[in-house]
Amino acid sequence: MMEILIILLVGAIAGWLAGMIVQSESDSIMLDILIGIVGGFIGYKLFGNQLNITGSRFINYIITATAGAAILALGIKIIRRLFN
Repeated sequence: MMEILIILLVGAIAGWLAGMIVQSESDSIMLDILIGIVGGFIGYKLFGNQLNITGSRFINYIITATAGAAILALGIKIIRRLFN
């Protein structure tokens, strides 16, 4: 149960940060959390444990998830512009 809460917390932070970085038009915190969670998996698959920037594992998780979420949010933004 605790792992799920940590994943949601990291996803929420990463999704919010990615939305700020990409300047997404999302008004939904739930969408930001979802993008953060999926982006966390993308970031982990792309970077693994290579982004050991800080001494804190939690901060490293947030950085990796934010990088993946920013890639995902940018992809969503591009797709939205293509179909609008």
